[in-house]
Amino acid sequence: MSVENITVVKCGGSTVNKLTAEFFKSIAAMRETGMNPILVHGGGPEINRMLEQMQIECEFVNGLRKTTPEVLEVAEMILSGKVNKALVSFLQTTGTRAFGMSGVDGGLIEAEQVADQDLGLVGEVVNVNTACIKSMIENGFVPVIAPIAADKNGKKLNVNADAAASAVAQAIGAKELLFITDVEGVLIDGSKADYIQVEKLEQLIYDGEIYGGMIPKVQAAAASLTGDLEKVVIAGADGHTDQANGKLKGTAIIREQVQALT
Repeated sequence: MSVENITVVKCGGSTVNKLTAEFFKSIAAMRETGMNPILVHGGGPEINRMLEQMQIECEFVNGLRKTTPEVLEVAEMILSGKVNKALVSFLQTTGTRAFGMSGVDGGLIEAEQVADQDLGLVGEVVNVNTACIKSMIENGFVPVIAPIAADKNGKKLNVNADAAASAVAQAIGAKELLFITDVEGVLIDGSKADYIQVEKLEQLIYDGEIYGGMIPKVQAAAASLTGDLEKVVIAGADGHTDQANGKLKGTAIIREQVQALT
């Protein structure tokens, strides 16, 4: 089986509980039509709820929660356990075989602790074991990856899910990266844009056409467009599709206008 036609699908923590049956059918359709999807997911809201239930006090640094050993333990429990296995289970209800793992398993994602030590046990990805992922795909599975990584000495680190998805996409040579969010795409003049060229993003932000929480989404998409990655699609969690192959509707952030037609 070819592992060249790869699409990485990143599900944000705020959307995990909003994913519909249609979304999972879309992933199954990708697989059935010769595409090779890889899911990378977050789980922030679930982590927050568990920290509250366990009455674990959190420290914040410049608005970001510090990942203490206690916070990391909860994050791993939720991401690698509850959320990861829920996604695997939902996928398998469509008849699609899925294999859940975290970045720790098989040395899948190696990270280094960020320079800002005040953030605690937070990592930046330095290597992705693509052979491990390709092995799963070759054996008929859809990999479902939780963004908990380890450094070269085995110390576990919490990795931003957007960064993990981007690193996986770039390392494995994916042609497309999808960010699944709580909106259907990028709205311009009240209508969803089918595509936006990277060079036009800053002007759209400056003009106020792109605003609020969409700004970091499009900036993260633009930053991901390196190597073989041709486009990043920002799409909704409802699973509505453009085509029978499972490709999700949304807004494509692209390098060149011609790529909008592919």
